[in-house]
Amino acid sequence: MNDDDTPQLTAAERAFLREVAARAVAAAARGERAPDPGAIARELGVPLAGRLAGTGGAFVTLHEGGDLRGCIGTIVGHEPLALAVAANGVAAAAHDPRFAPVAPDELSNITLEVSVLTPLREVDGPERIAVGRHGILLEKNGRHAVFLPQVATEQGWDLATTLAHLCRKAGLPADAWRQGARLHVFEAEVF
Repeated sequence: MNDDDTPQLTAAERAFLREVAARAVAAAARGERAPDPGAIARELGVPLAGRLAGTGGAFVTLHEGGDLRGCIGTIVGHEPLALAVAANGVAAAAHDPRFAPVAPDELSNITLEVSVLTPLREVDGPERIAVGRHGILLEKNGRHAVFLPQVATEQGWDLATTLAHLCRKAGLPADAWRQGARLHVFEAEVF
């Protein structure tokens, strides 16, 4: 369980979501339509029930040779989780504005990571944030930015450094988190 009592996904559900993401990335690279998660669920014998059918935030992150190659997601779910993973797989491969779309000949070198998020909850200060455990959404002056929980750990950042980078990502001064910023946290199952 996470700190909000959201049940963990089963191994079969994780494998299913990874397969949905992988097929979505491959389809996007080939210029094809996103796969139907329902068809994949039937093929793999995974019922689209529970968390898979419920709304939830999810990100798909692509790496190539250890470097970030694309990362797109939704913090708050607006559609069933399986559909969100398919849509974000396509978006990470073809619509991340930081990168050119993934080409078909790159697919064998792409590794992917799916992050399924718990619901956002507002915290009353940075002392309530656990680096490496919590993802962070920072909001201030109509601007916002988010980091998944694994970002700070992968970069070797402490909390103050993480918040400074988050402010810069939002287009704010590095110390903007110290006064008047709203902070929300979430956890992620990363696989």
